Amino acid sequence: MPPRRAVRRVVARIRSAAKPKRRVRLENDQRRAQLLALARAAFSDRAYDDVSIDDLAREAKISKGLLYHYFPTKRDLYVAGLSEIAGELVTAVTSIPADLAPIDRARAGLDAYLDHITRHRGAFISLMRGGIGSDPEVAEVIEGVRRRMFDTFLKDSPFAPLVAGDPKFETAVRGWIGFVEFTTIDWAVNPRLSRVELRDLLTTILFQVLIVVTPPVFRTQ
Repeated sequence: MPPRRAVRRVVARIRSAAKPKRRVRLENDQRRAQLLALARAAFSDRAYDDVSIDDLAREAKISKGLLYHYFPTKRDLYVAGLSEIAGELVTAVTSIPADLAPIDRARAGLDAYLDHITRHRGAFISLMRGGIGSDPEVAEVIEGVRRRMFDTFLKDSPFAPLVAGDPKFETAVRGWIGFVEFTTIDWAVNPRLSRVELRDLLTTILFQVLIVVTPPVFRTQ
């Protein structure tokens, strides 16, 4: 018979192994970032209605109640994920050196835009198509991207002082931004052009638009 002390040690090890492992506690910011990453991946791969909070909580190894502590509804989680995607997209496009010539800035901005889309194709499509229809908060996130793109374009334009507030110019540039959105969504789903071909096409269209709506003095620049 083994010594009683050795038996107690074996029993203790068996009981310890049988206990469920304690969930790792993360700091609030870490947990929120983890949940956003999981949600972004899920909403990029699946339709909004097909994403289950139960599945996300299970993957994060937390209770559904704790997930709701950070995001009270699935919609809140979805909108937070979209906002993060939108911020990353705008940052990528607007982080262009200010000392480039206008056409080089346009090409560099479109390169950054298309590079970001290539790396985050599913997330981009999820952002621009919107997963929950005409939800006003989702619409505001998407409109915020357009607004920040336009504001950056106007700020960096060499003729901004002459066209700021000009309805023809603003309508044309906003229309071009909308064209870029539609074209790049189509390209992300069905890339019939190379990335360079698409960039050059969008750049050419932009400058043709500007020829029509900018003051004559700039049309020969």
